[in-house]
Amino acid sequence: MPLDDIRKQIDSIDSQLLELLAQRVDCVHTVGEIKKAEGLQIYAPEREELLLQKLVSMANSRIPEKSVRAIYREIMSCALALEDDLKIAYLGPPGTWTHQAAIKKFGHSVEYSSQNNFAEVFDQVARRKADYGVVPIENSTEGAVSHTLDLFVDSPLKICAQILLRIENGLMASIPQDNIRTLYSHPQVFGQCRNWILKHLPKADLVEVSSTTKAAMLAKANSSDGAAAMGGPLAAEMHGLTMLDACIQDSATNTTRFLVIGEKVCPPTGNDRTSILFSTKDEPGTLVKALQIFDSIEVNMSKIESRPSKLRDWEYNFYVDLAGHCDDFKIATGIKNLSKHCSIVKMLGSYPDVTE
Repeated sequence: MPLDDIRKQIDSIDSQLLELLAQRVDCVHTVGEIKKAEGLQIYAPEREELLLQKLVSMANSRIPEKSVRAIYREIMSCALALEDDLKIAYLGPPGTWTHQAAIKKFGHSVEYSSQNNFAEVFDQVARRKADYGVVPIENSTEGAVSHTLDLFVDSPLKICAQILLRIENGLMASIPQDNIRTLYSHPQVFGQCRNWILKHLPKADLVEVSSTTKAAMLAKANSSDGAAAMGGPLAAEMHGLTMLDACIQDSATNTTRFLVIGEKVCPPTGNDRTSILFSTKDEPGTLVKALQIFDSIEVNMSKIESRPSKLRDWEYNFYVDLAGHCDDFKIATGIKNLSKHCSIVKMLGSYPDVTE
């Protein structure tokens, strides 16, 4: 078939796709009107994940799962923006990994609100100035993000979704690598790229800053003094820097887990995770007894972290992730029984246990 004929065929398909997308928007709008009339949330993370899983299973094998999810992420983002003017608060500034995680979850069409610190993200959602917030919770290389854990103690907000984002840090600059004398980045990035730095820029001065976006800004502003930055491609693009070397983190599978926080717990999907917080009583063996509760009812604990309670010396809060939903009989029973051995028991949220 001649090239012009193939292009005409593509144009015809695109026209059909746009018409079908318009019909989909109309259907989504009808659903939105029904939800508003019944007082339901427009955005439903559990429904979204089930739909994405269904679409992946329906897709032609020539379209990878990653592409199916990316395409429909933007389709859903457009629908949300048209329907509810959704606003997402995230740990900024723009261009950070948290910003990229938020875009991965909500797409480009919704409104984003950059916040200076973790507490401001929680505060924006609690005051309903934002519908949802996105914050990091742990990195596969550097471990838990303690600031996020601590804020859940007093916050009424719930975890309603999680985002897993592969972190691929790079070296960005507007000067040749041989001219680099100073490296700016977030301390976690330096930790994730320690071996690469020792091998390729062992004499560079490492300057820790609050975000990879700020590092990119400083690298641009101080390029004449030999400055460069380490971070993600979005920060490099936003500040006109060239990626001199990509994917330089020590671990090829370096991944950060982010949480989406909101006001309500998600309904069950059949593949869920529940996060809880508890503080044991100041008695011998109470932590062991607390953990044995879930072992006895055969509920898998996928994560446990401890943080000082900040109320009394040597008293700790424990954060545990459980396989299942808080509505499941086993988990509901386990959480109820925890109160026998704990001074505080708090359910932080149940949400889809996505791996993509």
